[in-house]
Amino acid sequence: MPSIDLNCDLGEGSGHDAELMSCISSANIACGAHAGSLETMIETIELARKHRVALGAHPGYFDLENFGRQERPIAPEEASRLVLMQVEQFFEVAEQDMHHVKLHGALYNQVSREPALAEAVAADLARLWPQLIVFALAGSVFAQAAQARGLRVAAEVFADRTYQPDGSLTPRTQLNALIHEETAAVAQALRLATEGRVRATDGRDLALAADTICVHGDGPQAVAFARRLKEAFRAAGVRVRRFS
Repeated sequence: MPSIDLNCDLGEGSGHDAELMSCISSANIACGAHAGSLETMIETIELARKHRVALGAHPGYFDLENFGRQERPIAPEEASRLVLMQVEQFFEVAEQDMHHVKLHGALYNQVSREPALAEAVAADLARLWPQLIVFALAGSVFAQAAQARGLRVAAEVFADRTYQPDGSLTPRTQLNALIHEETAAVAQALRLATEGRVRATDGRDLALAADTICVHGDGPQAVAFARRLKEAFRAAGVRVRRFS
């Protein structure tokens, strides 16, 4: 039976965390930079443990005002420090249960496409946290850099985001960045999980490896969509389980 990991960004104050835990296999938990706090991080980690969901650090820019989604110039060394600082804080709570790391928002996108940032972050993660699984955008320079450093990489795809012809995500500044129609988002996720393919915004078909699929937890219909997606996977004979 084919399988897929289903991950969700949590600990960001959406109020849906407890319900979402029953639908997912991996949680990316905010470390207090773009959202959350030490208290919410501790609460979300305990909630994930209760549901046997894999624990992941979710570092981003220190930017509560913009939810970490505003890009800015950043040096490779600073990007690496940002990630390592938040991973270390997460480990202090999660300890040996820390399973993976997934970058957030603008930092995720910049490290995904800029080779110098990707190499700096991958090199330091491999040096200090070689046991961690890295959730990285499928086909990105960060995924390639992490693999070259010997890290285990889960190629990540998105159920509700559109793709550019080069395999990158459509920037959120564009009106067509998100797929708002649930049926279309479910169909995209199923095709990625079963065929490893997605339709880009220009109509061309792209091949994308898919180890883990992201479901955003900050929308008003997040729980209903996650449940519908999990049921669609079950009906298609795809098992939802953590990436290992």
